[in-house]
Amino acid sequence: MVKRISILGSTGSIGTSTLEVVSLFPDRFKVVGLTAGENIDKIETQIRRFKPSIVSLASEEAAKNLRDRCEDINVEVLSGMEGLIRISTIPEADIIVSAIAGSAGLIPTFAAVKAGKTIALANKETMVMAGEIITQEAKGKGVELLPVDSEHSAIFQVMQGERWEEVHKIILTASGGPFLKTSSEEKRKATVKDALKHPNWNMGTKITIDSATLMNKGLEVIEARWLFDVSINQIEVLIHPQSIIHSMVEFRDGSVIAQMGVPDMRIPIAYALSNTERLDLIMPRLDLAKIGMLTFEKPDLKRFPCLSYAYDVVREGGTMPVVLNSSNEVAVRAFLQKRIGFLDIEILVRETIERHKVSHAKTIEDVLMVDKWAREEAERIAGKIEGKRK
Repeated sequence: MVKRISILGSTGSIGTSTLEVVSLFPDRFKVVGLTAGENIDKIETQIRRFKPSIVSLASEEAAKNLRDRCEDINVEVLSGMEGLIRISTIPEADIIVSAIAGSAGLIPTFAAVKAGKTIALANKETMVMAGEIITQEAKGKGVELLPVDSEHSAIFQVMQGERWEEVHKIILTASGGPFLKTSSEEKRKATVKDALKHPNWNMGTKITIDSATLMNKGLEVIEARWLFDVSINQIEVLIHPQSIIHSMVEFRDGSVIAQMGVPDMRIPIAYALSNTERLDLIMPRLDLAKIGMLTFEKPDLKRFPCLSYAYDVVREGGTMPVVLNSSNEVAVRAFLQKRIGFLDIEILVRETIERHKVSHAKTIEDVLMVDKWAREEAERIAGKIEGKRK
């Protein structure tokens, strides 16, 4: 049976890789919906190749431009949050690939869960901000949350046929990013170009900066806590610069099982789309003899405090993870705009967290209210930092 797919964020790195997988298996997957930001050229190319029935762009202006360019194609073009929600809930879709970067993916992903859709989840921010709400809703609707992040997919793959009550801990691996061995003084002077030079993965801008601060791994720790329903004390992070072992599970008898592979997102994407079937992907194979050595080390939390912030906010609970995520998004954007320095990211996040009075979010609306507060507070702090730099 052909699976019908909607992709939220089709022009980003995960969305593009998802379409590559779809193109390899046209007899198994059919694209019915796509969403994008403002990249009209790219989504037009995708429309003409994959022929979705409905698409949505961030703004009405971009949508109107796309309608004019696609007059010869039978496709409905929507815009804004209304369009996102429509495409995440259309009856024709069997599976929703949630690949929008950042907190913008929360509302459409939650809408898809409420609609009973299977979710291929690449938007970790959804689980960071509203993990308890999302998992409860998914359980009530009988919705499967299939992880796409390579680390969470690795855990998911390892646990096929295993029992969670026998798990001692899960071990998420991290490349360490471009600044693993860089001194604090060098990081202080780091440019945007420097921070975007990831050694192993080809990813979007925001996630690449998060990898450089290790915030990405912190967000993955929080996502893992909710996806796999484990204690934060059962989640460990190891630096593994080669990015060959994508994560591991240690069982109570001392056995450790790892999932390995070349660093290519098409592998976890295909595993999620097929729902645990191994597809015949055409790509370079893992050559361990050529690699020769795999190394591991504990993360230095003094040099990469953003990872420790993630553990702290989970232990404090409530709305603290929302503040972590929202302030980080503001900080990363300010750095990319060259308003603040690289090391200012961790300062901005820490100060925003320290100013927050924790509460308990019972609804998505509660989450969005805290998100708004955190962004406004983080922007004020960013302004002060920027003023001192001038």
